[in-house]
Amino acid sequence: MSFPKGSWIQKTRMPISTRKGPLEVPSPTEKDWSKEDDEDYVLKDPDQGLDSLPQPYRMINKLVNLLFDRSWEIIEERDAVREAESSRVQPTVYPPFAEIQLNKKPNCMAISQDFVFIGEAKGFSIYNLYNAKQICVWEKLKVDVTSIWVTDLGSEILIAPVDELGIIRLFFLYKDGLFLIKAINEADDTSKQTTCVKMEFSQGGDFAAFLLQGAGDVWLDVYKLPKESWLKETEYPQLTLNPKKKIRQLQLDTLDPTISDNSEMDINICLRDVKLSLPVHIMKIRPPKPVTGTLFKSPLEVFAKIEDCYGLGSGQNHFIKDTQWEQQVEIFKASYKKYLDEEWEEEPLSMATFYFLLPSRMLGLPAEVKSPSGAACVLGIHWTGSHNFFLYSPSRTLKDKADPEGVWPCAAPITVSQLCSSSSYLVLACEDGVLTLWDLAEGFPLGVVALPEGCFCQSIHFLKYFLVHEGQNTFPEDPVTSRMKCVVLCTDASLLLVSAQGTQGPTISVLVERPIKHLDEAICTVAPVPALPGMVLTFSRNGSVCLMDVAKPETICAFAPSRPSHLADPWKPMFAMSLHHPCFLFQGDYLEETEPSDDTKNNRSSVFYFNFEACPLMKNTWNYYSSPQTDLMDNRAFSEALPLEKRCERFLQKSFQKLEKQLTPQDHWSRLRRYSLFLQRENKK
Repeated sequence: MSFPKGSWIQKTRMPISTRKGPLEVPSPTEKDWSKEDDEDYVLKDPDQGLDSLPQPYRMINKLVNLLFDRSWEIIEERDAVREAESSRVQPTVYPPFAEIQLNKKPNCMAISQDFVFIGEAKGFSIYNLYNAKQICVWEKLKVDVTSIWVTDLGSEILIAPVDELGIIRLFFLYKDGLFLIKAINEADDTSKQTTCVKMEFSQGGDFAAFLLQGAGDVWLDVYKLPKESWLKETEYPQLTLNPKKKIRQLQLDTLDPTISDNSEMDINICLRDVKLSLPVHIMKIRPPKPVTGTLFKSPLEVFAKIEDCYGLGSGQNHFIKDTQWEQQVEIFKASYKKYLDEEWEEEPLSMATFYFLLPSRMLGLPAEVKSPSGAACVLGIHWTGSHNFFLYSPSRTLKDKADPEGVWPCAAPITVSQLCSSSSYLVLACEDGVLTLWDLAEGFPLGVVALPEGCFCQSIHFLKYFLVHEGQNTFPEDPVTSRMKCVVLCTDASLLLVSAQGTQGPTISVLVERPIKHLDEAICTVAPVPALPGMVLTFSRNGSVCLMDVAKPETICAFAPSRPSHLADPWKPMFAMSLHHPCFLFQGDYLEETEPSDDTKNNRSSVFYFNFEACPLMKNTWNYYSSPQTDLMDNRAFSEALPLEKRCERFLQKSFQKLEKQLTPQDHWSRLRRYSLFLQRENKK
């Protein structure tokens, strides 16, 4: 229904001062309406002209205006971003030094010594790190290899690939031979097949731990690896075969199939038919059981009956009466009755994070245990949702009871932990955002520090300790003690630097703030560069790979393939960093303008090899701190310590020397047990 201009409906929108005469009720018919006020109509508010439009034109006008305003805001925001990008100095982008073109899409990658190990369909391949040539292929599976672990044993390499079924196999690479040791968890009955979730090898390869799950249960299997026997068995094989068939080559020994077996090659790795000694199973560790009631009637009886003191007072060994426990359960059910009546989801299996720790002032082997020098002495574990960090001794047999020798309690459940490569420092991050820094070598905590409000730890990455002198980062010539630096990646994509030194409290500095507007620049993964002091690689969600100097902090340069490509999974990139060489590799897929056919879909993946020494900018930096004639390697120029700090360190060293001469905890525990038995006899009298 429409109303003519000057009608009573429209006049009611006008101010009272613009109307003449008293208000009159109009007649019910439109032809009797007065038109004498049309000339006196005044529109003081321009928006009223739009409001006077009839429906649906009034709503259409508002929608058009709203669309125009939002479009204009987007245009202004894009102009501001474009202007900011043009004014911001872009880092220099370096192309790859070499490229490994793959016929199959890789699933995992690792580097050890001068070899690159790539897991793919039906097996894994081995490449030369320097010339990117394929030197060996092992394809014996019906499924893909999803993850691969490698451990450097000096002149040998221990390889552990895991396939899609969760079966883990151990390989031993020695000189030009690849030896299959054993499939750890392979079962003949598929219904009893277990899955390997995580693994860890000790430094030096003396022990191995595998986290397995199956049939609704999860546990940790610990093995002792007979690496000395492997060396003898590979050096002097007892297997007698025809000389022509003594070495059975893999399906692909070289890239060029025309090369004969007698041709000279730089490297030629073959599979040898030699049976090596099997790993020895020494321990099976399960998640901690829930707290239950005890039958002990008095504390004296508790002290007299329990066998040792490890874990006492740490929140691990609880001695609560059944009646007290029943009362607590009733109180809990009464308080949360409305929540307990609802259906509860099944809790996921508890997962474990574990490390092999080397001997130190805080951790050591018993006097009666004989172990080779440099071998791991303690296995540290923390389970999901647990407040405690458990310590187990791997120097035992399967018959021994798998109880922890020590327990380190925390105020909140431990979510993330990290051990440095030298096993000197340990960081425990709790779910409340608090980090506990431990100096295992010296035997005392470096401090406790809380992350900024709203930040929670996602991953921890240790940096080799470096010093800054005249704007350059350098490694000190002399070994440092009680000094550590690590980079913490938070769940909000912010990046923090945590530093601790001696008796001084730890400090936190922000390297990259949380992205607010440009979420595609959020950092997903961080990787320290062992060959460059104070440098880390950052992988962003948009696929960019940048080198950052954490001391300044600023981005030094970026790395990208010469042809248009992208990371396969930017939020979880596949890369490998060399521990001994200034290089790294990451996998990428080329961008195709047209849709590839079925025959070429698997031929687009490549592994790009980047060498820091090949970059002009990084080459100058590399020569600056690697030159032996430079004055920067003189530790006296930048390692002056405060007198108070030196006094504190000397005091701590003297205290440690005194503690070593005192009684052991087991001696104190024996004295306490004898005293409790004496008190019990006195009470009976």
